[in-house]
Amino acid sequence: TGAPRCGASLHEPNKALRIELNANANCTWQIQRNANQTIRLVFSHFKFAPSSSCETESIRVFDGPSTASPLLGQVCDDTDAVPVLESSSDSLTFLITTNSVPFTRNFFVYYYFFSPGSRAENCGGELTGPNGTFSSPNYPAPYPQFRYCVWHIQAPKNSKINLEFRDFFLELDRNCQLDFTAVYDGASTASGLLGKVCGRAQPTFESSSNVLTVVLSTDDSNSYRGFSAQYSTAPLPGPVEPNTSLTCSSDSMRIVLSKSYLASLGFREAHLQLNDPSCRPVVTDSVIFSFPLASCGTIKKDEGHSITYTNTISLAPAGSAITHQRNTEITARCTMSNNETLELIYTTTNNAIQKLAAGGRYNVSMAFYESDLFSKPIQYSPYYVDLNQTLFAEVTLHSTDPNLQVFIDTCTASPQPGFGSLTYDLIRSGCNKDDTVVTYPAFENHGRFKFRAFRFLRSFPSVYLQCDIVICDSNSSNSRCARGCISRQKRAISPYTWKTNTVVGPIRLKRDLRAAEHSESLTEVEAEKTSNLQQYNFYTLAFVVLISNILIVVAVILKHHKHQVGYSYQNVQSS
Repeated sequence: TGAPRCGASLHEPNKALRIELNANANCTWQIQRNANQTIRLVFSHFKFAPSSSCETESIRVFDGPSTASPLLGQVCDDTDAVPVLESSSDSLTFLITTNSVPFTRNFFVYYYFFSPGSRAENCGGELTGPNGTFSSPNYPAPYPQFRYCVWHIQAPKNSKINLEFRDFFLELDRNCQLDFTAVYDGASTASGLLGKVCGRAQPTFESSSNVLTVVLSTDDSNSYRGFSAQYSTAPLPGPVEPNTSLTCSSDSMRIVLSKSYLASLGFREAHLQLNDPSCRPVVTDSVIFSFPLASCGTIKKDEGHSITYTNTISLAPAGSAITHQRNTEITARCTMSNNETLELIYTTTNNAIQKLAAGGRYNVSMAFYESDLFSKPIQYSPYYVDLNQTLFAEVTLHSTDPNLQVFIDTCTASPQPGFGSLTYDLIRSGCNKDDTVVTYPAFENHGRFKFRAFRFLRSFPSVYLQCDIVICDSNSSNSRCARGCISRQKRAISPYTWKTNTVVGPIRLKRDLRAAEHSESLTEVEAEKTSNLQQYNFYTLAFVVLISNILIVVAVILKHHKHQVGYSYQNVQSS
């Protein structure tokens, strides 16, 4: 990867660019190559200055060799998608501009040339019906490079879709910049982004309607076995106003209001705003607010066993001026709890307050790393280790809320992936139960610990690790995360805020790997010995047969010679 600090002319068939810009930048990158192909451009990570607008800070992509070419698309701070743009020819240009705010902007983009309609592009598809399954190309073999696969799922009307990835193994990096799966809450990638996932995980998603879109994007570096997914459907809860919904994910809140619903209340589409007046909706067939959980004036509250995010849409009746007097409101509340039941509640009071509530889940993953720097994740499975080798594990919370803390409550090892009765505690209720466990201080949205490969590995061929994770408000001094280790006697008075579990494995001993390799070598040696012995026996048998034939010929000659001598002697006597 790499590129000049501000702009470049690019002619390679594919390239990844890690771009870092400061204030007042105006940089142009031109991609052009003499090939009868088109270009796919993927902005897999972008970080603009906080609260920047499209007018002052953006990425603009042009379908041609210069910024005078037709505008293909625009990426801004509030873009709720992983932007993927395709040219109509063999040239494409993108321009990044930044405002005067002192802030370091970071972007990761890669492109590659491809042939539309080719066999390599034949992936993804249309899925209909109440349930179904699908998988990445070549699964469970490694997925191919430079693929962009889109699956459109459409279920029966008045139902929602529950998507579950039963097996998931993509290349891992912190921002899912390289290979990733993105899930959108609607019929296309223009719908709200429910989440972007990579690495090893078992993510689940729930739609707010009967349509869902799933994307797989891969680059040219490492390939793994990909994923196997299944979906099912459930009736939408009622009463539900058509095209009106609230969706909560680990990253964002998405509010969809139907125009007919707003019109029935006597409200204009233009007279809508959140707690932060600068956060305005996108108006299409519906009125849509989609924003990160911790933005747009969202109020977060620790409820003990859950965390809630609340924002308010203020409305002004048709024909009246917009004022700060909020006599009519729509309150949207996301509750991050241990189940994914989505409940929409519409109540009307004398003050005409409309309430929407929904349940959601945080997206958590766990991985092993090579060292305590936690910079290079272990990207192969099984993970072969030496006995007493130090293992480094990290749990990551994927959320846009910076004021959350990850706490590792319990970690258990088991030779069974289902974690039956045979288990071994490394951590229990925040207390280290194994002498080799060391827990690192909380760091941003990560929980980290290390331990030595334990005695389980002496007795069992494989060991799996399951950790219970607690998510807390980092500003709360009385949360479960702040209390640390809790003894059995005190456990009941310390409720957790939000809890989930995640699994990694299997872990295996290197000696088992060496034994398998040695066994394979012995098998090859024995096969060679057998082959040589068979060859030796063949030559021996051939030699014996040859000697036997020679002896038979000699005997016949001697017998014939003896007969001739006797005949000559008789003739002499007669004479």
